[in-house]
Amino acid sequence: MSMLASRLRYYLTSIPTLLCGVRNWPTIGAVSLGLPVRQPIVVRTRPRPLRFRVHSAMDVWTVKETCLDRFYDLARLRPDDVRVVIDLGAGFGDFAIYAASRYPHSTVYAYEPSPVSFARLQANVRLNRADRVHGFPLAVGGRDAGPLTLYTGTRAAVQHTTVRAGAAPAAQTVQVESVPLAEVFRDHQIEHCDLLKIDCEGAEYDILLQADPSVLDKIRHVVMEYHDGVTPYAHTDLVAFLRGHGFRVALRRNQAHHDLGYLYAWRS
Repeated sequence: MSMLASRLRYYLTSIPTLLCGVRNWPTIGAVSLGLPVRQPIVVRTRPRPLRFRVHSAMDVWTVKETCLDRFYDLARLRPDDVRVVIDLGAGFGDFAIYAASRYPHSTVYAYEPSPVSFARLQANVRLNRADRVHGFPLAVGGRDAGPLTLYTGTRAAVQHTTVRAGAAPAAQTVQVESVPLAEVFRDHQIEHCDLLKIDCEGAEYDILLQADPSVLDKIRHVVMEYHDGVTPYAHTDLVAFLRGHGFRVALRRNQAHHDLGYLYAWRS
């Protein structure tokens, strides 16, 4: 099947997903079509009763993929067994809040460097009274810490990235602070991470490939969206790396974009 046909099929099959999974689907449908809608816009999901303030069709699609398609779920994880979740690239809080609901005994540490997205994450945490979600306005890397340039010239805040080839207008950048992955574990005294989720628009290669091996040994499961074509690396490098560190790996390609996909890794 060609990518165009796959994309069309994906979008068409997403319509019943939204109709069945969103309580206020007429409003959300209008947002998705770019029609004027009274603000603020809140997506209300079912059967899991979560609420998210959204600002664009991209935000609606993000909620659909996280909470309705459940692209970040791992069938091998028993909800009652999950105690520690780390969310890198938390955006406006869609996965962090979903994870706190799905894993009732968990503490979720959510890292998001974009000031716009982080403010929305905090608002959505309050909206859902998700007191087990702890947010931090920081980027995360493999080994280095310090200031990074966040490129904000993308269509939506959830696509802001610290990985870019070439220069960008100063008006489309903001300086953010970063910490290495090992510091996340040290700061919260994490000895065992049940689930590490990553959606960092290309920074996943630095986060994992440069991570301290002792930190990787503390992680049971990894779920992530990979982004090919933005660094010298590709998802195949992540597969080989994680297998070399004792993980089994499975992939799920994105049906609408050939350079994106999901990677699932777990220890035998």
